[in-house]
Amino acid sequence: MSIVIAIIIFSIIVIFHELGHFLLAKANNIRVNEFSLGLGPTIVGFTKGETKYCLKALPFGGACIMEGEDEASDDERAFEKQSVWARMSVVFAGPLFNFIMAFVLAIVVIVISGYGTSTIGDVADGYSAQEAGLQAGDVITKLNNKRIHLFKELTFYTYVHSGETIKVTYERNGKEKVATLVPKKDKETGRYLIGVTSSPYEKGNAIQVLQYSFYEVKYYIDTTLTSLKLLVTGGVSVNDLSGPVGIVSSIGQTYQESQKSGALYVFLNMAIMCILLSANLGVMNLLPLPALDGGRLLFMIIEAIRGKRVDPNKEGMVHLVGLVLLLGLMVIIMFNDVRKIFF
Repeated sequence: MSIVIAIIIFSIIVIFHELGHFLLAKANNIRVNEFSLGLGPTIVGFTKGETKYCLKALPFGGACIMEGEDEASDDERAFEKQSVWARMSVVFAGPLFNFIMAFVLAIVVIVISGYGTSTIGDVADGYSAQEAGLQAGDVITKLNNKRIHLFKELTFYTYVHSGETIKVTYERNGKEKVATLVPKKDKETGRYLIGVTSSPYEKGNAIQVLQYSFYEVKYYIDTTLTSLKLLVTGGVSVNDLSGPVGIVSSIGQTYQESQKSGALYVFLNMAIMCILLSANLGVMNLLPLPALDGGRLLFMIIEAIRGKRVDPNKEGMVHLVGLVLLLGLMVIIMFNDVRKIFF
């Protein structure tokens, strides 16, 4: 059952991503030859109008194949014959739709369960928060120069900046105060903590729901970007990354744990997984790397600046090399995922 749920989650996220490309292609009068969910051989498909809609054998991935996207075409409606701005809108729409999906799901989750703020619920004995005089009800607004709105942002920040001194800006009775805190290592978890816990979730009006849904998606975007930065700087290694196998395993564990609390809890946790993965996919696809949407956008930005398109053959070769490297990285990540599960 866990694998089925994981496949459903992946499928929803991918289909929404490809739907962004598809709708903007149609809006720009670009011919779409095929819209598919999955990879590999076609299991079932049908043609409506000029487009073939397919379900393919491998349950990961999908495609919106446009005329003239990767090859020369004489069709006036081919992708390559459209203006650079039209092509940019089509490519950007995929990641954008992932962010839209994450935002809509965040609204659903927050309407049902409420939202968490950066308000302190309690202060633990023996930690720097207590020593600095922080109290329950104080609202933390900044950690060093980083603005925060959610308590989970505080948790992630202290995890990434383990052991570092933190300048905490907070509000009490409408007045802004500042404290300098030195996290203390917790013997049980091994993590550095400042000694505060979150307040209970709140339920607000429509404006607050939209506001905190935005903060929720922003949080997952920030964590993805921070993780990428740590990967580049050596803060984490490739061994710490998770691919499809690791994600399926994580979804399975979350599903098993959620079952103990009932169907609603299962739904909420699976929706949160969707928010995380959809925001993550949106960020990853916008990276300016060959074979990704961001890499294609980079070539189009260069074209817009130069007023002349980069040689399609050279661009195609760059994307091919990038694709091979990405596939190699995926193999390494998948190997690590399997190793973590069985060893």
